[in-house]
Amino acid sequence: MKLSIALAGLAVVAMLAQKPAFADDYPSRPIKIIAPIAAGGPSDTAARLAAQTLSRHLGQSIVVENRTGAGGVVGTEIAANAPPDGYTLLLSIAATFTVIPLSKKVGYDPESDFVALGQIWQAPQALVVSANSPFKSAADLVSFAKANPGKVTFGSAGIGTTTHLSIELLKRDAHVDVTHVPYRGTSQSVADIMGGTIDAAFGDISNVSPFVEGGKLKALATTGAERSPLMPDVPTTAEAGIPGVRTVNWYGLHVQAKAPREIQDKLKGAVLATQNDPEFKAALTKNATSTGTIGAEAFDRMIREERQRLAPVIRSLGQIQ
Repeated sequence: MKLSIALAGLAVVAMLAQKPAFADDYPSRPIKIIAPIAAGGPSDTAARLAAQTLSRHLGQSIVVENRTGAGGVVGTEIAANAPPDGYTLLLSIAATFTVIPLSKKVGYDPESDFVALGQIWQAPQALVVSANSPFKSAADLVSFAKANPGKVTFGSAGIGTTTHLSIELLKRDAHVDVTHVPYRGTSQSVADIMGGTIDAAFGDISNVSPFVEGGKLKALATTGAERSPLMPDVPTTAEAGIPGVRTVNWYGLHVQAKAPREIQDKLKGAVLATQNDPEFKAALTKNATSTGTIGAEAFDRMIREERQRLAPVIRSLGQIQ
């Protein structure tokens, strides 16, 4: 009996001794970032830029895996159910953390299932139409939509995304009825605008600006508080007469809340180093964006404040379809 107790005690001591060694050894193999939106869009760009820099600061390779569907919910649920060992990170997006959970039931709790590591991207959107569109301004589009309910077709990156929320805010603010056409990502909706399948869309400025510069799209307004340096001649939604359409898209990194605390802390430190890395900051500047907040706590606080700010707006719209 005494021998059994002694052996059990030694086993516990061994386990406790191994835990710091495990944390100190992390990461000992490649890390995966699940990006819940289609490749080619701004979220994918943000994930890959962050992965390159974060890899240097962690001394381990990092791969980005796109798992799309339901406006980002599918990938987020996959990340929530992955082994909580710190080797699966989530590219968190505004839609899956501050919009969709307020409008319908999802298979994760953004507050209790994940821990914020840090923000990596923040940018307003642009309202764009085809370069050949008869709409020369946001006022033209609104005027036509009022006279022709349901005829203007708007693409989004998916139901419940911030691009979809912008459409709903436009409908409410301008008192118009437009037809929503959800896609799996902004790049797909933009392609269909240029192909003449749909009329308009909201998209991250960094994603649509090359097409505006290339003469394939026309920007009618941007959703930030100030004009974007990428589109200095394009009015804000406030200047365009639709001030209620104020949305900012953000991306960050989260890990499961059940991951070991030592690993969470190591990841937070590495993401902070990434945010302050000169090369990463230069890449964001090139895309006319920034991290928004610095540090894990500030990021977590921003998400909670955004959720509180958007809650009454989203609930007044009802379940987003």
